[in-house]
Amino acid sequence: MAVLFAVMLLTLPTFSSANKKPKLRKVQNLMKRLRKLGISLLAMLVISGIASAQKWQPLKHKGSVPLGAMLLLTDGTVLVHEEQDGSPQSWYKLTPDNTGSYVNGTIKPIASLPSGYGPWFFGSVVLPDGRMIIEGGEYNFGSPAWTNLGAIYDPLKNKWTSVAAPPFFTGFGNFPQTIGDAQSVILDNGTYMQANCCTTQEALFDAKTLTWTQTGAGKFDIHDEEGWTLLPGGKVLTVDAYVFQYDPNGKNSEIYDPATGTWSSAGSTVVQLWDSCGGANKASYEEGPMVLRPDGTVFATGANTCGAGHTAIYNTKTGKWSAGPDFPNQLDIADGPAALEPSGKVVMMTSPGFGPRGAVFFEWDGKKLTKIPGPPSAPGDPSWHGHFLELPTGQLLFTDMSTDVEVFTPKGTYHKGWQPTITSVSATVSRGKTYMVKGTQFNGLSQGAAYGDDFQDATNFALVRITNNATHHVFYARTTRPSTMAVQTGSKQVSTHFTVATKTETGASSLVVVTNGIPSAPVAVNVQ
Repeated sequence: MAVLFAVMLLTLPTFSSANKKPKLRKVQNLMKRLRKLGISLLAMLVISGIASAQKWQPLKHKGSVPLGAMLLLTDGTVLVHEEQDGSPQSWYKLTPDNTGSYVNGTIKPIASLPSGYGPWFFGSVVLPDGRMIIEGGEYNFGSPAWTNLGAIYDPLKNKWTSVAAPPFFTGFGNFPQTIGDAQSVILDNGTYMQANCCTTQEALFDAKTLTWTQTGAGKFDIHDEEGWTLLPGGKVLTVDAYVFQYDPNGKNSEIYDPATGTWSSAGSTVVQLWDSCGGANKASYEEGPMVLRPDGTVFATGANTCGAGHTAIYNTKTGKWSAGPDFPNQLDIADGPAALEPSGKVVMMTSPGFGPRGAVFFEWDGKKLTKIPGPPSAPGDPSWHGHFLELPTGQLLFTDMSTDVEVFTPKGTYHKGWQPTITSVSATVSRGKTYMVKGTQFNGLSQGAAYGDDFQDATNFALVRITNNATHHVFYARTTRPSTMAVQTGSKQVSTHFTVATKTETGASSLVVVTNGIPSAPVAVNVQ
């Protein structure tokens, strides 16, 4: 969260709980067509997440602990982290109900982390084999630590396994080896790359052996406060935050090339996106999230304690930056969430500087920023309390370190050309068995949601959803071994494996591949 040398002088902040809505013939014809597909209108609305009105809805069965970081597993469930209440850290699982509704889903605890590891603000990804890994943490059980601990979670065994830190990582001061609050990403080939917050080091992870390989030569500044965005073609974009390299006018960005394992300049961001206000010893060095959009542009947001936060747009086709609009009313994103909606708009959470409460939500449609209503808790939140996660329904899950968890249903829908397509899948599947499905755009058009160095929850992987034609009940098959993790793959043929859940109802059903909340057209399958 805060800069390395500054945060050690601070006590932990106090957290408060957040406060706690055509013609008849055409409709009849639509209902008839949907019945032919074996899908009711109600089920379609629940699964698509597309509604006539934009709205926020609290979970009907909320938990009793403050929740923050979230990751979507490849079986459609969501892991949510208990956060900021001073108790031993825990993880919970949100499971949608049998109609596919997350609003009506249930939250239950999962296995505890390995002894001695209770982080806040850590690197996090879902691996291509379906496991989830977290690394580091700026705090460990509430104490500043920039820990190098890590753990990997197997949802099939409900078990955590400790992961040793990259042996070549170094640290600073009283921390000889660190990972801390550091960014992470899954590269196109499925390899997990993790940064060291406090140095210019990165490492590549072997998920089979739980070992690391060094990478990332040529980085200009340390990774602290920066975020990573996966680009079409496989390179990774970051905006420099100039920690330990203070330059009041610094606007450099960098690109990581997996083919060479090196960093190089991606040019000037035109406007400054990191907070340099107050000089080297007072600047927060914070910056906001960056989100890749379907048109190939990256919308990047900024922090600015001295005024309104800036935004900038990176064009992945030209490799050039241009200035975007400033946030109004001295708002900015000094750490905070943003996410891609199915319509291609980017939704984001701002507040007046780093720390002050009074969150305001905006959407970016590629041309303008539009203020939109936020959840009930918004007036009591700074931007850095927020987290967004893309759900397979096309909705967004939102947490703010309180017990209130909200589901946001955005307006609009996707263009047909953005959908995954299925070209090959078995017409008959059996419970407990594994199959391959082939098609296009299984990894979507973006990582989906973004935050920065404190939190990552990319969803650029395929989910397989099976809906029973008779009951309209929804079941997710667990996906593994995707042929690629690349975004915006267009007409390239890709594939993933899926294992049919043992509780899946038998009989005639429809199957879709869904990524970033956008489903393919359904295909008929028979579940045995």
